[in-house]
Amino acid sequence: MEVALESNGFFIGVEYLATFCCGMVGGLAAVRKGYDFFAILVTTWLTALGGGIIRDVLLGALPPAGVSDKGLVITALLAAVAVAIIYPEVDKLKWSMLSLDALALGLYAVNGTSKAMMYHMSGTTAVFLGMFTALGGGLIRDMLINEVPMVIRDKHWYAVPSAVGCVLTVLVCKGVNEGIVSFPAEVVLDVLIVVLMVAMRLISVFFDIQLPGALARHNTYLPSEAKYLKRPVIHPDRNDDDIKRK
Repeated sequence: MEVALESNGFFIGVEYLATFCCGMVGGLAAVRKGYDFFAILVTTWLTALGGGIIRDVLLGALPPAGVSDKGLVITALLAAVAVAIIYPEVDKLKWSMLSLDALALGLYAVNGTSKAMMYHMSGTTAVFLGMFTALGGGLIRDMLINEVPMVIRDKHWYAVPSAVGCVLTVLVCKGVNEGIVSFPAEVVLDVLIVVLMVAMRLISVFFDIQLPGALARHNTYLPSEAKYLKRPVIHPDRNDDDIKRK
């Protein structure tokens, strides 16, 4: 049984392109750190395929696609070679790389969630596994090169689009299982979900839309402070007659 987006040669090509570009983003991070080629190779491979490896290990789908799928592995290795040679040009293609990274985020989220649903996981589990697929590679990369993970560092919408996409993919898969959504309709809906995720990511960066942080507070209100908790003072030698006379 295939994931909907992997049933068509065009979508398979898009997935390989996303893997290649996602790998170059990871390799570029290693280049900026001044690491050698082997470090660039490992960083590129883990960025491109690390999320899928986490997903497959948790699903018990062994060996993971990140080591068993020759096409994906070769694509990741080629990305490492490419970024080691043309990294100055890649570094200047900010919006192009951002768009392709967003595309990879969307494809990985939808594919990861769909694969989890194929293994009869619950909707909640599928959402988490889809997010692991989309965000896991970048998380491993940043931890490997001693950086604050992008999912935490980037204040723009990064994890939010993946969460939205995973939830929508679960709904689509449930519709397929119930016979409400046909296979062609599933492919169309999955594509629309990917487009939505890419649009959310790019719009948030272009218009500088950020998630809010903690609520700004300047005063504290603690129950133990006397001005907020006033209690009557009752002396031990005070009796009820004294209270009534007053």
